[in-house]
Amino acid sequence: MNSIDDLLAIMARLRNRENGCPWDVEQTFETIAPYTIEEAYEVADAIDRKDYAHLRDELGDLLLQVVFHARMAEEDGHFAFADVVAAICDKMVRRHPHVFGEAEAAPSAVAQLANWEELKAGERAAQGDADSSALAGVSRGMPEWQRALKLQQKAARVGFDWPDVNPVFDKLHEEIDEVRAEFAAGADAARLTDEIGDVLFVCVNLARHAKVDVSQALRHANAKFEKRFRRMEAFAAAEGGALAERPLAAQDALWNRAKAEERGSE
Repeated sequence: MNSIDDLLAIMARLRNRENGCPWDVEQTFETIAPYTIEEAYEVADAIDRKDYAHLRDELGDLLLQVVFHARMAEEDGHFAFADVVAAICDKMVRRHPHVFGEAEAAPSAVAQLANWEELKAGERAAQGDADSSALAGVSRGMPEWQRALKLQQKAARVGFDWPDVNPVFDKLHEEIDEVRAEFAAGADAARLTDEIGDVLFVCVNLARHAKVDVSQALRHANAKFEKRFRRMEAFAAAEGGALAERPLAAQDALWNRAKAEERGSE
């Protein structure tokens, strides 16, 4: 059985400037960051597909990213992997006083999440963070759809939220009408960016009120589109010819055929 110490030793060897891997040696925090994000998404994908053997492998890849960053930090004299472990252990104990201390647990998961946010705000204040806004602490490094969700959740905790989903539908129609008006007025790029951004923000709000995971919903939509499009290509090839050679009306007919096939298999 291998241990975390074995993985740390492997990474140290890979980063050895004399006999390590040239690619690993050349990497920096900036060049590795995109891989870290990619691995996190692959973990989410494996969970979505309930592929637990793949999930095991993807969690290993994500762990490697943590070890990689920690190794580079140690080389630069910032911190080591042990400091990363110590920091998260301290944080988890500190933020769960109802488990590791004398505090009483909140009556629900929602109330406990509110306590968590209060503890985080207290930590930021203790560290000298002057941002006292209810929106403080929303990272600018996350995907913008996720950032939109976080901003909405934080605003909702202080009461700034629609009472139910119906006003969200009204707002969505309003924003779509504004996009349509911009197209009619000549489709100014800056204005369209602004108005389409409003539509997307409201769509995230709609998903939040529906208690639908935005990322999962979009992954499902992407997978559905890809499956149907590939069937269209297969239909076209079986009939002799490429999909690109067909006019849009014929392509649309193949799309509807792929949809009907899906419904027939349900």
